[in-house]
Amino acid sequence: MRTHRTTTALAVAVTALSLGLTACGGGTGTGAKDAGSATGASASSSASSAVSVSPSAASSAGTGTTDTGTGTGTSGSAGGSATTADTAANTTTVATGTGGSRSAGSTRAKERACAAGDVRITAAKADEVPTEHIVLTATNTSASSCRLIGYPLIAFGEIQTAKDVPAVAKSKPAAPVVLKPGAPAYANVRIALGGVDEDAKVVTAFNVNLFAADGPAEGSVVVKAPAGGLAVNEAVAKTGYWTHELRSGADEF
Repeated sequence: MRTHRTTTALAVAVTALSLGLTACGGGTGTGAKDAGSATGASASSSASSAVSVSPSAASSAGTGTTDTGTGTGTSGSAGGSATTADTAANTTTVATGTGGSRSAGSTRAKERACAAGDVRITAAKADEVPTEHIVLTATNTSASSCRLIGYPLIAFGEIQTAKDVPAVAKSKPAAPVVLKPGAPAYANVRIALGGVDEDAKVVTAFNVNLFAADGPAEGSVVVKAPAGGLAVNEAVAKTGYWTHELRSGADEF
């Protein structure tokens, strides 16, 4: 009986131990599971994070792509810049080329104005009787090109008091009149109507002033009248614009 009790006691103890171990083992298992769960949760959280980061990452990647795109864009920009540079270069070239032509036109348009000291002006009677017109010739006597602006500002008499002879609009040339050294320009001038009863005065010399870009230039050229002088009716006097050559129609008035 004692043996049986001992055995029973031992069995109970073993069972208790076993239960304790099982309990402990269960706790450990649960702990392991918890750890596992924690790990799983962590992993899941990580995975979740990874997934949540993934859009970020994708966004990052997108940003990266954007950056790459930007980079590519930059590269493209660089390429674009190069293209732009090429285009700019071409444009510049074209502009320079075109500008060259324009420059030529501009340069001609912006050539310095002829001053009184740059030209010699002479007067000749037109081939008609009685004399109604004279032709003025302005020759560039300077060493560089200059531009004759507008028309000759003529005063048949004292320059301070004489009436300025008005210009005829239809004789204005389309292009600027630029004179190279030694080159001439012309202006047709009406001095009278050819009538014997005209209120005319005899002129042996008169003044011609030139224009600067902003108005009449300083100084004037004293022009000698052709031999015998000129019978001038200031009331009807008119002048044409400076032109490279006298043109039929436009310079007849």
